[in-house]
Amino acid sequence: MYTRRELAAKGIDNKLLAALLKSGDLIRLRPGWFAIRSHDANVASAVRDGGVLTCVDALTFHEAWVPPGHDRRLHLRRNRGMRGKNKACTPLVGSLPTARCAVDSVEAALLCAARCLEMDEWIAVCDSYLHSGATTFEDLKACFGDSGAVVREWLGRTDGRCMSGTESMTRVRLQSLGFDVVVQPAIPGVGLADLRVGILVLECDSMLYHSSKEDYERDRRRDRQTMIDGWLTLRLTYDDIIYGWDQTLADIRAITKRDRHRARSREAKALVERSVRMTTSEGTLPSE
Repeated sequence: MYTRRELAAKGIDNKLLAALLKSGDLIRLRPGWFAIRSHDANVASAVRDGGVLTCVDALTFHEAWVPPGHDRRLHLRRNRGMRGKNKACTPLVGSLPTARCAVDSVEAALLCAARCLEMDEWIAVCDSYLHSGATTFEDLKACFGDSGAVVREWLGRTDGRCMSGTESMTRVRLQSLGFDVVVQPAIPGVGLADLRVGILVLECDSMLYHSSKEDYERDRRRDRQTMIDGWLTLRLTYDDIIYGWDQTLADIRAITKRDRHRARSREAKALVERSVRMTTSEGTLPSE
């Protein structure tokens, strides 16, 4: 996607522009905006409708993790004075600078996504972005600036140690209910797990990282070892977390209501203490 000014900077004058439009090598999307023959249809739709791609669509464009169910409409934002047929996304507080590119940055898209995503979904997207190493918490905080109390609160609950969106959503949901959740706990003899509540180990499988035969067999070996050592392991599938959370939460509560997750015996307390000692804030597994 190019603006007329960008094309002029590339040496494309009015005569050459007319020729490129006639040949189909360039397509006029709206006055002042053009696309090459092979362009992203979603981005083009946003530009044609007087805006730029933002929110969950821009996050998907940038290959960020986005929870399902938000592709029912086009997510775009418009500069002041622009009109179109699609509803525009806006930040929860204030406004964003005039868009100069056809696709918003991840940071700008996140500010708009705070209105379209639920709290746990938005935090999960931020966790994934932080975990990728593309930014830091401090840089993200600085980019958001005066984005309002809600965004500041949600940002304060992010944790870049989470390794998948489903893991993040499970963590946030349980923490919101008062559960003491440990992220990326070290399990002696096994390695790092996803989450831990007492001696209850929660493994949050994702569609991307648990699909091969090797992954399947490795996970079962880990589960056997944790059970032998005295841990309780609950393996949650992608669908359990995304589509069947009510029943999943009921299952977790069935365990915790009876205090089965609490370290009561001397052996169980020693197990937890060793895990705490081996777990670092950076989510690594150092040697003892």
